Amino acid sequence: MVARSTSPHARHWSLDPDVVFLNHGSFGATPTAVLAEQQRWRDRMEADPVAFLDGEGLEGMHAARRVLAGMLGCDADDLALIDNATSGVNTVLRSMRLSPGDEILVPDHAYQACRNAIDVVADRWGATVVTVPLPFPIDGPEVVLERMLAAVTDRTVLAMIDAITSPTGLRMPFEDLVAALEGLGVAVLLDAAHGIGAVPLDLDAIGASWTTTNAHKWLCAPKGSAVLHVRKDRQEGLHPLTVSHGLTLPLEDGQSRFRAEFDWTGTRDLTAWCALPFTVEHVGGMVDGGWPAIMARNRALALEARAMLCERLDLEVPCPDSMIATLATLRLPLPPAGKQPGKDPLHLWLRERKVQIPVWSWPSPAGRYVRLSAHLHNSMEQYEHLADLLEEAMLAFG
Repeated sequence: MVARSTSPHARHWSLDPDVVFLNHGSFGATPTAVLAEQQRWRDRMEADPVAFLDGEGLEGMHAARRVLAGMLGCDADDLALIDNATSGVNTVLRSMRLSPGDEILVPDHAYQACRNAIDVVADRWGATVVTVPLPFPIDGPEVVLERMLAAVTDRTVLAMIDAITSPTGLRMPFEDLVAALEGLGVAVLLDAAHGIGAVPLDLDAIGASWTTTNAHKWLCAPKGSAVLHVRKDRQEGLHPLTVSHGLTLPLEDGQSRFRAEFDWTGTRDLTAWCALPFTVEHVGGMVDGGWPAIMARNRALALEARAMLCERLDLEVPCPDSMIATLATLRLPLPPAGKQPGKDPLHLWLRERKVQIPVWSWPSPAGRYVRLSAHLHNSMEQYEHLADLLEEAMLAFG
């Protein structure tokens, strides 16, 4: 029997009611009203594509940047609208000029797609990637600070750190870590893919050279909507992945070359970004207190679900509560399966039983892991149902 969500907010989503969806963290989930708003923008685009792409669509993007700037604590002119956080990481890395022997710091909990981009760029310039091992379970955020800062040398030019780690769901001490690294002269690329809508962000105060975050995850915007924040002193020489007319177009009053290049990279569907102002207002209006209340509610649910699963399954609590936001990863008492993400036999077993949640094997340390997500459409009944199935799975897969 599938445990359907009892959350009063679940009605805003078109998620299959016969599936227990506990994986909001992978690709997000977009409310039906937001999808309808995006379709309204698409209808306007197709009514006159030229007029839209030359005018109304660009104005829609400007409006989106203003709304996002209000949530991110930054100047709207320092934001570029991009497809996803990995594109933001690639944009920064592929614009960099490195020297042989330069070092790039990255924790071993980094998102693999972004780590792949670092490896490619480092190889191109003859730079060295220094992987900083972080324990999991972990005693607290001070361990992250100590290990990352201990790895800095006089050759360190860049550090890529996460706001929330993808494989382990850890809320990193990114505010303190950015301040310390930038204070040492190390440029920081903050991968906040799980950022906006999950944790409060004040980018000007945090001070990272570059920050990228997905709007289509915890903000629940349409797929393919993300943002790259570039500190003003880092904008010169930064180019989008697709160099187009913006490189040479005459600048309008007050427009920077950074704005011109990123606003126009060729023909693309702008409607996911144009729907962002509506998204922020609509989802924020689901809960009294708006986005701060939503983030607090989701965190409380993630913590409650984690505590219940650890008690029911006799699992170790892998990190203090302070390192949990909207994700929680647990190590299962099962041997590693050696399968690709999405191919783990336990993942497939749960999916056959209408539970959508990631299960994978990971080498740091070696083990089998499950990661839960918590958003407004989720309820404790769903995690209780997961616990029932995992109790059964411990016998079947042990």
